[in-house]
Amino acid sequence: MVLTYNSRGFWQSGGRIETAGPPDIADASKVIDWALANTPADPDHIGMAGLSYGAGISLLAAGADPRIRAVVAMSGWADLVGSIYSGRTQHAQAAGLLAGAGELTGRPSDELRQILDDFFSSDLAKEPDLIAWGKKRSPAAQLDRINANGAAIMLGNSWSDSIFPPNSYADFFEKLTGPKRLELRPGDHATAELTGLLGLPNSTWSHARQWLDRYLKGERNGIDTQAPVRLMSRTARGDDYEGYPSWSAVPSEQHRVPLAGTEKITANHDSGANAGTVLLGGALDQFLKVPPLASIPLLPRSRAAVWQTGTSAREQRVRGTVKLHTTVTSDRSDGTAVAYLYDVGPLGVGKLITNAPVTFHDRTPGTPFKVDLELFSTAYDVPAGHRLALVVDTVDPLYIEHNPDGAHLTFSSPAADPSYLTVPVRD
Repeated sequence: MVLTYNSRGFWQSGGRIETAGPPDIADASKVIDWALANTPADPDHIGMAGLSYGAGISLLAAGADPRIRAVVAMSGWADLVGSIYSGRTQHAQAAGLLAGAGELTGRPSDELRQILDDFFSSDLAKEPDLIAWGKKRSPAAQLDRINANGAAIMLGNSWSDSIFPPNSYADFFEKLTGPKRLELRPGDHATAELTGLLGLPNSTWSHARQWLDRYLKGERNGIDTQAPVRLMSRTARGDDYEGYPSWSAVPSEQHRVPLAGTEKITANHDSGANAGTVLLGGALDQFLKVPPLASIPLLPRSRAAVWQTGTSAREQRVRGTVKLHTTVTSDRSDGTAVAYLYDVGPLGVGKLITNAPVTFHDRTPGTPFKVDLELFSTAYDVPAGHRLALVVDTVDPLYIEHNPDGAHLTFSSPAADPSYLTVPVRD
């Protein structure tokens, strides 16, 4: 038996939108109570599955209600603040889309409206409130309870999800102690599951049904014998997954790329490098294999710091989370930088592999400080004969930037603490 319901505040449901807050989790348990009282539902075989908002509620409910024995959470989040406020940077388009969807399809609570106002106004005095609000709504903060209840959890997400990037799912997956599965594939928010929503063949939905059949109905369908981490490269053709025993086992080695020299850029000017548009960028990458592009030779070096490797004689299979370590000096106390990693072909056209923003506040102008930044996790095959390019600028339409007019950022590589990029690769 399958029961669906509208979350509070949306469509015909009563109440107001709580964004997977405590009332939403209590509602999930009440839905289970109703099903047990009014249908032939088996109290020993209860599962929850959801997409996006429903994914977050399903995971949180698994920590609150031990009756839930299996969960499928697709295109959701494990860390809400880490998803829309990574690197202390507001993901403006993502939050704007979520806010607009709430206004269009439901009735946001006063608390949600206040949180969004504080979020978009960049009120640092309200930052602790934002983090506390998000923590209540983050499955990662309920990890101990989720593990104690022992539900079998399947997580699915897209590499280029511009609302809930895959990093927090990957970290969360590693800490789960019960039966678990992680699937990551090309696409943007919910686009990997789109054809399944339309009733068309879709491997993610097929695996979701198999997962629930295995852990709710006891079917021996083999899904629990497969490698628990299943990845599909963004450059792959077809529907073939790679299998790994854990997220940490995905890369076979870490390539360290030195970032030598000193690069100084002027802030508040768009260099031409960007991570695309929310929903559209990842969808184009998924369906047409066209990620956001940039002409690396034409990027103005006054607005973008650029480092390039030599061409590689063999294919480089990037798998996992690229990490940047560098030293930054600003002539202002606040600022934002956005890092991009590109696959650069013979003509100098760069295809975006991954990106991430970072924002700093209350720094002493003219004093260097370290920056360690995790870019969004990915799986991408760089062809032989291509090179990697790291580009760092200060403006991207996806994010709110905090660079005062006339600010400058300098990226250096001190001898005592050289700058470098760590690229996870698979042989």
